[in-house]
Amino acid sequence: MRFLSRRLVMPNDLNFSGSLFGGRILEWIDEEAYIFASCQLEAKSLVTKHIGAITFETSAFQGDVVEFGLQVKSVGRTSLAITCLVRNKHTKQNICSADDIVFVHIDPETRQPTPHGITKDQLDDMPEPL
Repeated sequence: MRFLSRRLVMPNDLNFSGSLFGGRILEWIDEEAYIFASCQLEAKSLVTKHIGAITFETSAFQGDVVEFGLQVKSVGRTSLAITCLVRNKHTKQNICSADDIVFVHIDPETRQPTPHGITKDQLDDMPEPL
C-alpha cells in the first residue's frame, strides 16, 4: 500500500470530545480516494458509487498528522475499487480503514457510466510515482 498524502488535524476537524470527527475523516477518505482513482485512470469524470466497510480503530487529535494509504482493489469495465488505510504518521497506529470504495467512470455530458479502457494488468505495470 502506498501512503500518498497527509493532513494536519486542525481545531475545526475535532468533535465535541476533542478527537478527529468521524465525518471529517470520511470526507477526507472520499477526496483522497477520488484523487487516487482519477490519477490511476487518468480521468476526472468519476463519481463515488459505494463505500464499503469502514472501521475506526484509534483516535486522532489536534496537531496529529494523518496519512492516507491507497491501493487498487479491483478494476471493472466502468469502475475502479480502492482500499484506503488512514494512520497516524508519527505512531503508525491505524486510525481508520475503508474497504471497497467504488468509483464509476461517467460520460461528462450524459452522466451515464462509460468504459474507462484500463485493466488491472495495465495499472500493475505502471511505474511507482517518485
